[in-house]
Amino acid sequence: MAGKDVKMQTMTGMNEERILASDVFESEGRNLPPANGTGTVREEARDIDVYHQCDVVVVGGGPAGCAAAWAAAKAGADVTLIERYNCLGGLSTGGLVMWIDRMTGWDGQLVIQGFAREFIERMPAEGVAGPPQEDWGSREEAKAKYWRNRTTAMHGVVQWAPTLDPERMKLNNQEMLLAAGVRIVFHAWAARPLVEDNTAKGVIFESKAGRQALLAKVVVDTTGDGDIFARSGADYHTDIEGKDPHHSMNTSWVLGGVNMDRWIDWKDNHPEQLAEMMKQGREALGFFQTPYVSWRPDIALFLGPRQSGLSALDVDDMTEVEIRSHRLMQGHCEFFRKHAPGFEQAYMLQSAQQLGVRHTRRLAGVGKIVRGDWEKDAPEADEVGLSPSINPKYPLVSVPYGALLPQQLDGVLAAGRHISCDANSHGFMREIPQCWLTGHAAGVGAALAANGGVQPRHVNVDEIRKVLRAQGAYLTDDAAVDSVRRQAVTA
Repeated sequence: MAGKDVKMQTMTGMNEERILASDVFESEGRNLPPANGTGTVREEARDIDVYHQCDVVVVGGGPAGCAAAWAAAKAGADVTLIERYNCLGGLSTGGLVMWIDRMTGWDGQLVIQGFAREFIERMPAEGVAGPPQEDWGSREEAKAKYWRNRTTAMHGVVQWAPTLDPERMKLNNQEMLLAAGVRIVFHAWAARPLVEDNTAKGVIFESKAGRQALLAKVVVDTTGDGDIFARSGADYHTDIEGKDPHHSMNTSWVLGGVNMDRWIDWKDNHPEQLAEMMKQGREALGFFQTPYVSWRPDIALFLGPRQSGLSALDVDDMTEVEIRSHRLMQGHCEFFRKHAPGFEQAYMLQSAQQLGVRHTRRLAGVGKIVRGDWEKDAPEADEVGLSPSINPKYPLVSVPYGALLPQQLDGVLAAGRHISCDANSHGFMREIPQCWLTGHAAGVGAALAANGGVQPRHVNVDEIRKVLRAQGAYLTDDAAVDSVRRQAVTA
């Protein structure tokens, strides 16, 4: 792909430690002509066999879906999880996004707990790479420099942001859900929701067995794109920050046979040579990115190059990204073998089976996480989780239950990257730890709704918080939340 066909966007305000040496590109060239379809066809009406009935159906087995299914089953619900691929974990496994971003606050306190903590503690030691607990929150320059190069220090502070073995994550998700009593359905695509009187009653899915129905008291949409709530008629937002990489797409890949310690040492000590190499890479390949570390020093992770101007709701755009990405994997492998210390023996090990999507839809919810609240050092009245903030100058971000609830549609909870938030807040609320957090809360809310015979919006938030705490979640203390509620009443 010629460099002249590609425009590189500047990333104003983005932290270089966060994006490393990656670029966002918008291409003007396409590899396939437009489709030539016109008109319509009528699909024949038919009766659909009911595959299964349960209390809670979770649609999508990514981080949020796994957390939701586990939490709902632990809370006593009969749970079915439906997943279109052959494994659980979503982008963290099938998408090779094995870097789990920040789970600690700027003081080193582990904030993302519950399902997330149990998940990582169950991982084998050889499948986890990251700083020891005693270094979490450290501002020592040497430690911060070392871990910054390993994607787990930001703004000069060491964070718990581990990199995990994706294959072990697949197995870990699977075994945790099976042990909790979740029914897993692989190789099944939820095609449309079942809605009666503005209330979701389940989903229709397609598989090799044909078209079947799965009935449930509560549906948890963890598709990442809001497929279920959008097709049910719920409102949503699609606005994005144009120069922010969180709206771009790519297919990730890994190269084997490398020496990442040698590469890191070279790029740290030869910044001018690194800049020249990156310039040559852009000229040769158009799109270009330097690697991230993985859970092993002999495997390099490429989470890009990030491509903008394309929609993950458009099948032709998604195909375009895949075509480019697989070509770029080969191009990067060959270029790095020739020019990058530590990559002399590199080879193409694996490309992701799942497209790396960062943004499509966001729920228009009862509540919302917004940029204006980042500085508010007080919990939400309906808090169901706490997230690390994006910068040390901000306190922890209180996540409201209302951000998981559609404004009008009943029978549905949403969790994961499509929760109700503004475009700025989406930049960190879409990350894997935050998906675990919101999935955990949605699972508990769904179970209590199903068990109590009420709609999710009518579940007592204090009961949700009680169950979340029992399942190991980290929350603001109840007295502080009660204080916020009293202030709201007297305001």
